[in-house]
Amino acid sequence: MRLLALLFVSLPVLFGPKLLAGDWISHAEELYQQTDYQASAAAVQRMAHPGAAGDCLAGRDYFLLGDYKKASEFFQRAVALEPANAGYVLWLAKSFERRAETASPFTAPHEASKARGYFEEAVALAPNNQEALRALFDYYLEAPGFWGGGYDKAEAIARRIAERDSGEGRLVEAELADRRKQFDTAEDQLRHAIQIAPHEVDRVLDLARYLAEHGRIQESESAFDKAQRLAPDSPKVWLARARVYVEQKRDLNRARALLTQYLQSSRADGGSARKQAQELLKEASGA
Repeated sequence: MRLLALLFVSLPVLFGPKLLAGDWISHAEELYQQTDYQASAAAVQRMAHPGAAGDCLAGRDYFLLGDYKKASEFFQRAVALEPANAGYVLWLAKSFERRAETASPFTAPHEASKARGYFEEAVALAPNNQEALRALFDYYLEAPGFWGGGYDKAEAIARRIAERDSGEGRLVEAELADRRKQFDTAEDQLRHAIQIAPHEVDRVLDLARYLAEHGRIQESESAFDKAQRLAPDSPKVWLARARVYVEQKRDLNRARALLTQYLQSSRADGGSARKQAQELLKEASGA
């Protein structure tokens, strides 16, 4: 299979990429979904004119390979071609955020400043985009004050999220309350989110994770069981539950079974979610 993938990567050089550009982007995207990021990036770079979509795909490949500098270079190319595309700007912000997290103390503030600026730009370009708003909220929540973070800033974004999606708004408000050590308020917000959308499995998973993080294992297990009843064949439930088990180093046999089930399912997400499942399975197996 690896030899076949390499052959596909080389074919544009042999037969010319001009007529098949869309096909090769699709092929590179398929490799990305299969977590073969090296082959996906190589497929894009073999093309004479990959365009903004191709540059963004290569950036995502290098991002998941952990080469954040190279990822940011490709995202910058995509943004240069389509400066109004909030999705490309958001990926560029994420790459600089990772660069800040992995940089030396001397260069990290500069990288963080770039990340914050691009997160804010993505929201300015797409004010109603929940993914961009959530990413900016996460940055403000996680970043120290000297990197431009802060709970007050996060709270302002949380209100904007809540205006557009009351369930998601409850979730971010819960995260903010938890950071402020207002634990009762955080739990109340999560339970209100379930009341607003009782059939949304994501809201139940949010509560299950929160309870597990606070050592309330039996209640967490009950919430995971409820999520399983709501969506009995949902790969996201398997992955969320396994992740908690691996992070807390408990029920590892069950975690391995859930992760194997996830990776074998045709309904499971590819790309970064599949990579996460693979890494969790390695950790659960002691690899």
